[in-house]
Amino acid sequence: MKKAFFDHIVHGGDYNPEQWIRTPEIWDEDMRLMKLAHVNSASVGIFSWAILEPEEGVYNFEWLDTILDKMHANGIDAVLATPSGARPHWMSDKYPEVLQVQENGIRNEFGVRHNHCLTSPVYREKVRNMNRILAERYGKHPAVKMWHISNEYSGECHCELCQKAFQEWLKVEYHNDIDELNHRWWNNFWSHTVTDWSQIRSPKYRGEVCSSPLVLAWKRFVSDSHISFFENEIAPLREITPDIPVTANFMRMYTGIDYQKMAKKLDIVSWDNYPAWDKGNNDYESLETAFVHDVFRSMKDGQPFFMMESTPSLVNWHPINKLPRPGVQQLSAMQAIAHGSDSVQYFQWRKSRGSHEKYHGAVVDHCGHENTRVFRDVTNTGKAIEKLSAVVGSTCNSKVAIVYDWENRWATDAFCGFNNEHRNYLGECIRWYAPFRKRGISTDIIPMDADFGKYDLVIAPFLYMLKNGTKERIEKYVANGGNFVATYLTGVVDKDDLCYLGGWPAEELKNVFGIRMEETDSLPENVKNRATFNGKEYEIHHVCDIIHANTAKVLGEYKDDFYAGMPSVTVNHYKNGKAWYVAFRNDKDLCDDVCESLINELGITADDPDITAEDGLEVRKRGELLFVLNFTDTARTVLLNREYKNVMTDEILNGAVTVPPGGYLVLE
Repeated sequence: MKKAFFDHIVHGGDYNPEQWIRTPEIWDEDMRLMKLAHVNSASVGIFSWAILEPEEGVYNFEWLDTILDKMHANGIDAVLATPSGARPHWMSDKYPEVLQVQENGIRNEFGVRHNHCLTSPVYREKVRNMNRILAERYGKHPAVKMWHISNEYSGECHCELCQKAFQEWLKVEYHNDIDELNHRWWNNFWSHTVTDWSQIRSPKYRGEVCSSPLVLAWKRFVSDSHISFFENEIAPLREITPDIPVTANFMRMYTGIDYQKMAKKLDIVSWDNYPAWDKGNNDYESLETAFVHDVFRSMKDGQPFFMMESTPSLVNWHPINKLPRPGVQQLSAMQAIAHGSDSVQYFQWRKSRGSHEKYHGAVVDHCGHENTRVFRDVTNTGKAIEKLSAVVGSTCNSKVAIVYDWENRWATDAFCGFNNEHRNYLGECIRWYAPFRKRGISTDIIPMDADFGKYDLVIAPFLYMLKNGTKERIEKYVANGGNFVATYLTGVVDKDDLCYLGGWPAEELKNVFGIRMEETDSLPENVKNRATFNGKEYEIHHVCDIIHANTAKVLGEYKDDFYAGMPSVTVNHYKNGKAWYVAFRNDKDLCDDVCESLINELGITADDPDITAEDGLEVRKRGELLFVLNFTDTARTVLLNREYKNVMTDEILNGAVTVPPGGYLVLE
């Protein structure tokens, strides 16, 4: 299955020509250098509002006309941005309500980015008007191939407009029934009952911060506000340019917006990829980055995504900004493509001469010419990805899914109890993802309200909170023959962080898993305990559930403390399927061993079973191409059990092939 908006891999990045408006000869040099670097696209206008509209109602588009014309004449596509990420000074001066109010009640002054109130009718109107003008002027320009909506949405506002909007949002959420809200939030505790919607305020350090239902509701409201703001932005674009796709660049695993929900509004999901390469832990960086790529690839049913930003060299915002070694940028680009990206894009094209990001990596350095290592690396990447057009639009057919859910992340961060020092929902999901990546098995990363039915195996680590319908979805999936794995602290609360009664996991899930959880123990650093699985012993890290096996078969037991001999791992036959429960956390071998057992039992195979890779190599199949990536510091060997063509060299390969450190192969 293919779905693509381009017939080639987009190669380019953020271009800020307005910074060089006093030296327009640089624009012509940029065109020459872009073609030299095999760049076929550039994102423009991202932070251009102040120059597009220097005074209210006074517009200056001539420079952008010139840039788009030059790009088209040189065969370079434009990803045209809406400039809402940073509004001009005159707007903040004339309409101070567009600025955010912090938790302390003080309104921000003009500055930085995304310093705006998402609720402000004035700002929404100004954004919509600007976007309408852009669409009317450039909607038919032959260079414009995509809309880049704002830039890295983020932030929240606590002004009175937002407080009232939050209260109205709550009325809808709780059916305009304040008694229902009081019950769902358990407000009789600490005498926190509210008698009027106006009494509910956003969580603040100087007010209410201990009510986890309030915290969850506020996070949902802020996320929905971003989505609503986005819909306001794109309304004129959809009306005037319905055939031009829209995207908005996400920020890795940023928790301020439910990206899985927002992705439904986008034509193309895109994200900004900035791993901390060469910090002594590239193996884990590559694992986490692979996971994040698959998160975004999975958001639209496997549809390809865009890597909207990456650095061609270094960044400027780490405490120490070390240069990555030569080749890492190209290896990182290949990893993105292997996981489903139809683009390799950079921040930024040309280094800023001044201000905050003047030392952030760029394709063109302050020297202004092509005779640099970074420019050569980018050029080589451009040449390489031109050979990979066959994968554009291709999707994966994963049979395994890991449940990672933004709202569950909020819930696991919000509650107070058990081990408050060591609670890492993202890390736990990555641990269960790692065994499949290691074995070359494509894995989707899905929310808890996704369709489980198309997968042979679904693993839901630390699924503490269950949104409406999740219990029923799990029960139906297993009953129909699915295989579901849950871990400690599963099915404890509902969407309002209200504990389920009658024992955990919630309600019917006790029958699905064939267990009953009685207590949960948390282990300080100096307290050790052990558990077994299939006869092998593991150390328990941080937390474990004390469970009773009802109908479940016991696959492991605890070794120490008063619950020695009680089950630690179980499996239950439920109707036509099976449900496993792993009751303890282990940060080392447990996930790998459990997954290997499941892979063998369920007959799950690698995406390409004719290749055997040494540990440390990532093997990823996309379309008809096979990517072998080496993020380690030593050469690794891959064994090819049939003939493959090296796409980069046209050489026929078979048998043992060495992949150098930081190297890769693309095989057909």
